[in-house]
Amino acid sequence: MDERDPNVLRHLADAQPDNWWLDDDPLEPTSHPALVGERSADLCVVGGGYTGLWTALLAKERDPGRTVMVLEQAETGAGASGRNGGFCSASLTHGFTNGLRRFPKEIATLERMGRENLDAIEATIARYGIDCDFERTGELLVAVKPWQLEHLADEAELRNQMGDKVQVLDRDEVQAKVHSPTYLGGTFDPDGTALVDPARLVWGLERACLSLGVEIFEHTRVTSLTDAGDQVALTTPYGQVLARRVALGTNAFPSLIRSARRYVVPVYDYQLATEPLSPEQRQAIGWEGREGISDGGYQFHYYRMTNDGSILWGGWDAIYHFRSKMAREFEDNPETHARLAGHFLETFPQLEGIRFTHAWSGAIDTCSRFSAFWGTAMGGRVAYVLGYTGLGVAATRFGALTMLDLLDGRHTERTELAMVRRKPIPFPPEPLRYGLIAATTKSIERAEANGGKRNAWLRLLDVAGVGFDS
Repeated sequence: MDERDPNVLRHLADAQPDNWWLDDDPLEPTSHPALVGERSADLCVVGGGYTGLWTALLAKERDPGRTVMVLEQAETGAGASGRNGGFCSASLTHGFTNGLRRFPKEIATLERMGRENLDAIEATIARYGIDCDFERTGELLVAVKPWQLEHLADEAELRNQMGDKVQVLDRDEVQAKVHSPTYLGGTFDPDGTALVDPARLVWGLERACLSLGVEIFEHTRVTSLTDAGDQVALTTPYGQVLARRVALGTNAFPSLIRSARRYVVPVYDYQLATEPLSPEQRQAIGWEGREGISDGGYQFHYYRMTNDGSILWGGWDAIYHFRSKMAREFEDNPETHARLAGHFLETFPQLEGIRFTHAWSGAIDTCSRFSAFWGTAMGGRVAYVLGYTGLGVAATRFGALTMLDLLDGRHTERTELAMVRRKPIPFPPEPLRYGLIAATTKSIERAEANGGKRNAWLRLLDVAGVGFDS
């Protein structure tokens, strides 16, 4: 189906360029003031998304007497944490295959830690009464091209050898779960993924932090970090904070530690949301289990049912802008949203005529190994975690806990991981960076159209330990 076809475009006629999750939600908390004047804290957290809020919450749970402050340049959840698809995955490594490729000696440990981390998130949501539509629905990975079938089956076999219970589904079995003419088979992981309302999770963590005495300041951009002896000085537009320890959870935004910037690039990901499905439309596609769904391509879609029966549909294009530029204007990309709409109608032709109500995007903090990495600065008084590459809804809790271990000087099972001790391969400087990313993107598109066969450039990246998907 040609996404430029007027028959496709008419489905986007009512789509507003707004984030579905943030659209008139009654649970959105009142805003917090900006920081004014000079303050002090035992721990100052920069960034009011998942990483920052988990860090603040876990710090107070670990030591209730510690004074903790969060500084957010906009509003809590304004970045990736409040605009993602809400897939809360147990994987800490952007999927099992990526983890096996990067950390073969640790993959069993990382898989166990990932399951423990997801269980801990579920327990935290229950303990603090966080209303975020948490559903342990599991995830359905579907093959939409023949070459993907073998890949999915091989991964399921390896995962099951490590204690998972992944089911391999043939065409009839996957069609029994969700009705799409594009599905050739797939796998189902019943407990490795939960779905959440991502914005409500942010706000719930925010309320939990406040209940433990964490101070949160919004519209407070940190412009610099300065070594101040046994403390760190954080300069803001209207004031300054002196902190014993600093935790950075800045995601795709330029890190305050300049040496960390070469490891991360911001890549824009795009999403659509439909109007709520009618009972007849629901019956036409099945999907009674409300599983999170992704397809098995190098360029892939992810999609899920929301709490009101709408479908959120995202993925495929991943767009990098020269010099790692980020701008509000990049969030509106009619061509990509039209492409997504066309792919949606190919997947669910029985929903012909449905309206898309929202179209939005956001920047992902992408690193070359597709999984988080950590670092410290200023004699260990500052720590950061970056590089979740779009699979951080759950992994940010693990990232925050590990960052606290580093700041507190604790030697734990987490801090001994090669994943924590080693950094990914950095990106080259511009203009080489832009050229290499563009060449890789083109190669992925060719591989997707050529039965999954990776060309010489992609094979070279594989050997170098660098890999890129959508």
